[in-house]
Amino acid sequence: MYAYIKGFVKEIESDYIVVDNNGIGYLIFTASPYSFDIDNEYIIYLYQNVREDEISLYGFKSLDEKKLFLKLIGVKGLGPKMVLPMLALGSPEGIIDAIERENILYLKKFPKIGDKVARQIILDLKGKLTSSNSQSSPVNEELVEALRSLGYKTGDINKVVKQVDSSLEIGEQIKCALKLLLK
Repeated sequence: MYAYIKGFVKEIESDYIVVDNNGIGYLIFTASPYSFDIDNEYIIYLYQNVREDEISLYGFKSLDEKKLFLKLIGVKGLGPKMVLPMLALGSPEGIIDAIERENILYLKKFPKIGDKVARQIILDLKGKLTSSNSQSSPVNEELVEALRSLGYKTGDINKVVKQVDSSLEIGEQIKCALKLLLK
């Protein structure tokens, strides 16, 4: 079992990277291969998946991302190849927030996640997930996405979302955030 690998990224493809470590190239499936740069050195946290017909490595830039991946693949109906697109399209904090809020619509936006699987994720994981990045006031990823779609920059969004009461309905959260952004 591998914990992590430190090496230079030598190849980037749509769903994996190749990391050179002491002259050996490791093919590592990752959620966001294009977030890596060729010839840069990284520490990549690994999960080794062993099946009857395949042994594969899955890599993550952070331990939080790896921990969430491990929790998600423990849900009935989810495997590593279904969880990677979730991590590619959503942040760990956003996925955790959706599970805690029982936001089935957010979970269903991911490929191959239907109503039944989204409900199973919530049933299995609600109350069992934490992020080491979580602040005292959790950031609602749905609010962040709404503000991005309105054309606001990430830096401006990050300044105001922490000030918005996350217990409000999403429409009210958006109104409060817009008021703060217009100040």
